[in-house]
Amino acid sequence: MSAHVQDEDATNAYQSLAGSVDHDDPRWAFGSGFEDMEADLTAPVPDGADPADLAAYCLMLGDDALVYSHRLTEWVSHAPELEEEVALANTALDLLGQARVLLARAGHVEGLVPGGTARDEDALAYWREVGELRNVALAEPSDDLDFARAIARLLVFSTWRIALLHPLRDSADPVIAAVAAKGVKEVTYHRDHAARWTLRLGDGTAESRARMQDALEWVWPFLEELFRTSDEERRLVAAGVAVDPAGTRAEVDEVLDRVLDRATLTRPEAPGMGTIGGLGGRQGVHTEKLEHAVLVMQSLARKHPGATW
Repeated sequence: MSAHVQDEDATNAYQSLAGSVDHDDPRWAFGSGFEDMEADLTAPVPDGADPADLAAYCLMLGDDALVYSHRLTEWVSHAPELEEEVALANTALDLLGQARVLLARAGHVEGLVPGGTARDEDALAYWREVGELRNVALAEPSDDLDFARAIARLLVFSTWRIALLHPLRDSADPVIAAVAAKGVKEVTYHRDHAARWTLRLGDGTAESRARMQDALEWVWPFLEELFRTSDEERRLVAAGVAVDPAGTRAEVDEVLDRVLDRATLTRPEAPGMGTIGGLGGRQGVHTEKLEHAVLVMQSLARKHPGATW
């Protein structure tokens, strides 16, 4: 069919990539799943919320998803079976879609801060230095293509993210609320997928159980940071925008304990990672593992600055 007579379809991935759909940015919705978000991205900052706090909070949620999605992509062509290859890639795409919207919102709100400058999602993803990222340490390390580690981290991350996203559906910020509403459905699948694999490995052979237990020991030190509350989060909770992560602990512990019990695995007792002068990932203080991940993630954009595709 001739391109001149073919009906334009905003949901068609090829047309979106090719730029045939009449949008200000035809790439916007591709890969995010938020086709109607452009108007909301410029919505006013909710009453009682400081623009700098809102921008920082969107970066926190967005950077968690961005960095972890990058780590998940390392499994492409390395998963133990084809079905798992697709599952992990789709999980990464779901999180990348959340990250795109949250970073775009953060970049817009930054322009509302006195003396601030608006930035787009690409600038925030590819042109910030490591110390400017606000993600938790759980997203940072490579799992060295250890499948049990990949499952253990996915179980912890998705369980925690659901506990955040579920109440965030009622956030006073329309973008955060929209991401949460869609994200709950996506991340519930991620958690259930990880839980099934945890049961399969933990209650499988002696070898699979030992590897899954070792993977839990690897991921457990990252758990404590997930429940620390930053100053920005504390202020935004009062404004009805954010959720206090400390309040998610009971739900996260309950889900993890139930899964581990059914999988005949033991809850690790490893101590949590400490802070540096009371600072952690939310304040831009990261593990050494993040620098290499960011270097790889940003390499193409920095090698060809300003390039379009």
